[in-house]
Amino acid sequence: QVQLVESGGGLVQPGGSLRLSCAASGSILSIYAMGWYLQAPGKQRELVAHITAGGNTNYADFVEGRFTISRDNAKNTVYLQMNSLKPEDTAAYYCNADLEYYSDYKAHREIDYWGQGTQVTVSS
Repeated sequence: QVQLVESGGGLVQPGGSLRLSCAASGSILSIYAMGWYLQAPGKQRELVAHITAGGNTNYADFVEGRFTISRDNAKNTVYLQMNSLKPEDTAAYYCNADLEYYSDYKAHREIDYWGQGTQVTVSS
């Protein structure tokens, strides 16, 4: 039906940068909003950044000014540019989408569609 595939994670030194991508594919009718969440070991998943179809964004306080979320609606892709990375940013990062897709001859709305996650490790 629909897949969200993240890429761009890896190991980076403190102060470095990474760019995450999340591409949505499948029988997509519309994508209303997309976001990035992180989950550190033993902790709950939490919002990093969120962007609406119209481009309105909001960020968690702990990434404000360091991370930038953007999207390419034509490619059904959302990005997360992460600068000035800190060891405490180490986590699995998950893409999330509020979308509508076509299946079984009808439209379905799913407000919490998740990718499989990509690991970001910030360490010297």
